Amino acid sequence: MADVSVGTVDRVIHGRSGVSEASRKRVEEILKQLDYQPNMYASALASNKKYAFTCLLPQHEEGEYWTDVEAGIRQALETYSDFNINADILYYDPYDYHSFETAALQILDTNPDGVMVAPTAPQYTKPFTDELSERHIPYIYIDSNIKEEPALSFFGQNSHQSGYFSARILMLLAGKEAQSIVIFRKINDGIVGSNQQERREIGFRKYMNQYHPSCQILELNLHAKYDTEDNKMLDDFFRLHPDVKNGITFNSKAYIIGEYLQKHAMSDFNLMGYDLLQRNVECLKQGSIFFLIAQQPTLQGFNGIKALCDYLILKKEVAREYFMPIDLLTKENIEFYYNK
Repeated sequence: MADVSVGTVDRVIHGRSGVSEASRKRVEEILKQLDYQPNMYASALASNKKYAFTCLLPQHEEGEYWTDVEAGIRQALETYSDFNINADILYYDPYDYHSFETAALQILDTNPDGVMVAPTAPQYTKPFTDELSERHIPYIYIDSNIKEEPALSFFGQNSHQSGYFSARILMLLAGKEAQSIVIFRKINDGIVGSNQQERREIGFRKYMNQYHPSCQILELNLHAKYDTEDNKMLDDFFRLHPDVKNGITFNSKAYIIGEYLQKHAMSDFNLMGYDLLQRNVECLKQGSIFFLIAQQPTLQGFNGIKALCDYLILKKEVAREYFMPIDLLTKENIEFYYNK
């Protein structure tokens, strides 16, 4: 069609020299008409370039929420192993903003090709992401989003809508006549540990203000780092508020309250929580947690690494936000969810 040799077409496609300007223009015009797309996958496989990613996650114990995120990261590294990628994982104390700053500086010292980060408070995340942007290092938000500091992409739930939804479900359990409910938190020095939890509560309170403004919202702040006092604090709360029969926690440790309810045979209390930790699931099956909201952390971890590969290696466009579904689980459907 362009009246040139195959060798000339190959040189134009791969940007090599030895082609006259007239021939190059003819070939490029034909390629445009044919909507030619280069095989970036094959090009990436043929390249010897190595890609170094870094993931910055909250510190956690084995079996907690972030364990599943790490499982997704490992799955992605295995899936895309042909691309010579590796990912280091660094951790920060979610109840200590300066811990995030220290870990962020460590990452900047290594100057990775891409970053996946579970952000802390915006004012402490911003200096890190500003520097990444200055260096043209793409970064992904996971779990919670900071729209004021737009990342390449975000993977997680719409936390505000999730909290709004959870209020609606809890009040279906509580009934229109409920006079009070309780929010259980895990807090250290006034810090709840994630933006996600704060935004869930904002969405929750918005629903309550709209539809149940007369319902009192009580609060119980358990210690994030000192579990030994949890039982006493729960004892005191339920002694002072024996009529409160409905509550929610926006963190992943609903099992703390669920196991307490089991121990004290409080089967008339309706508890909602988040995330499929094994201890949460056991409480769900036993009935001490009525509902759990899941957000597919393994898929978040996998897709975060995949997005970096798509953008950096395969030169694909990546959507700004990928919202995880708000999955509502009960003891009747939990097994089907696991098996899907």
